[in-house]
Amino acid sequence: MATQQKEVSNAIGLEEIGTERQEPKKEQKTFTVEEAVETIGFGRFHIALFLIMGSTGVVEAMEIMLIAVVSPLIRCEWQLSDWQVALVTTMVFFGYMIFSILFGLLADRYGRWKILLISFLWGAYFSLLTSFSPSYIWFVFLRAMVGCGVSGHAQGLIIKTEFLPTKYRGYMLPLSQVFWLAGSLLIIGLASVVNPTIGWRWLIRIASVPGIILILAFKFIPESARYNVSTGNNKAAVETLERIAKMNRSVMPEGILVESVNERRGRFSDLLDSKYLRTSLQIWIIWLGISFAYYGVILASAELLERDMVCSLQTAAAAELGDDSEESHSPCHCRLFAPSDYRIMIISTIGEIALNPLNILGINFLGRRLSLSITMGCTALFFLFLNICTTSTGLIGFLFMLRALVAANFNTIYIYTAEVYPTTMRALGMGTSGSLCRIGAMVAPFIAQVLMSASFLGALCLFSGVCVVCAISAFTLPIETKGRALQVCNISFLTQLCPHEKMIMI
Repeated sequence: MATQQKEVSNAIGLEEIGTERQEPKKEQKTFTVEEAVETIGFGRFHIALFLIMGSTGVVEAMEIMLIAVVSPLIRCEWQLSDWQVALVTTMVFFGYMIFSILFGLLADRYGRWKILLISFLWGAYFSLLTSFSPSYIWFVFLRAMVGCGVSGHAQGLIIKTEFLPTKYRGYMLPLSQVFWLAGSLLIIGLASVVNPTIGWRWLIRIASVPGIILILAFKFIPESARYNVSTGNNKAAVETLERIAKMNRSVMPEGILVESVNERRGRFSDLLDSKYLRTSLQIWIIWLGISFAYYGVILASAELLERDMVCSLQTAAAAELGDDSEESHSPCHCRLFAPSDYRIMIISTIGEIALNPLNILGINFLGRRLSLSITMGCTALFFLFLNICTTSTGLIGFLFMLRALVAANFNTIYIYTAEVYPTTMRALGMGTSGSLCRIGAMVAPFIAQVLMSASFLGALCLFSGVCVVCAISAFTLPIETKGRALQVCNISFLTQLCPHEKMIMI
């Protein structure tokens, strides 16, 4: 009898021990990367992230705007016609278009940070080589290679997007426009000093320096935690989040990281799935139109100034340079930029930041779709205003507003595209959009530098019409991303987009 009681007592004791061990499992808390990012909040890490990743915009702006300020010089040096000058810009964006998709695909498979580093090394190398171009053909080829490298800079925006808490994305991402503005102003300022003195080749060499310096700062930025968990590397994701929490003097959520792992990543067919088909098509139309308008404004501004196509500027330019000056009557029938032309370019470029406060308010209160449709509609209107015969001040005002509006358009569509796609296809979605938008950038030079010479009003109407189409597409987008958490995977279509998904805990 005593033995039976002892056995019963032991059995009860073991059951209690088993229950105690099982209870923590039932009550164990879990969290996702999204919840961790929101819990940690905004802090010093995000400021460093904003400064370093935002500076990629400085480098990209300098490389893209470079063509606008060296076009008059290479036109004279190599006796180029209009279409040859336009071809330089077109080939830059052709390289950008091809490699945007490739880099987006690779970033979803191998990581955002690696692709960003490779793109910067690539761009800096070929940019330096461009300064030694012995001929026009070599110049075109090497600038196309630079375009290939610059296409990978979009990964910097994706890294910022994936680390920012939801409520800060609508404020911090538009502020990145400050870096693009800084790069644009820097290259124009350098051109006004370097081009007339030591020449355009040294301008390209100097413009390569910021990109080389920035490469050294990349080691302070980790790989995206969202990317890590999407590949099953939860340990690295936790280490990154703990580092951010420590730097921000915050705390991690309680529990263990639980996240879905998708073995199917970065497939183009996912962009055309029924869930995202309409969104993708309309986004591509908007990206193409915005790029067409943006680079159209930049190149048209340079063309207006170089060729004196605005009535009020012809007399002023002639007075400043002199009717018989070497620059006014160069052997290759071109006119180099005068100091006043650089001033106009600087003032109009500053316009890119002018609407930033209103753009931020619109994005956060009106939403991404409505805000974009309004700014696109206003862009169409101001393109037509350029046909008005006005004073130099009036031209500056119109160009100022146009640059402000097209910059606001880019801000909004960048944010929307980065938010609307899930992590498993975000880089590919951004890369594909960036690639297709370069079609607009490739066509823009032939409208702004060739058609505009033949039919000024016709070119303006074409730019305006494209903006109207984009405004309609923006207004009818099916998904609004304002206040929406970044999606890891399309849950409602889990079996379609994430057929190999499984849960990983750490």
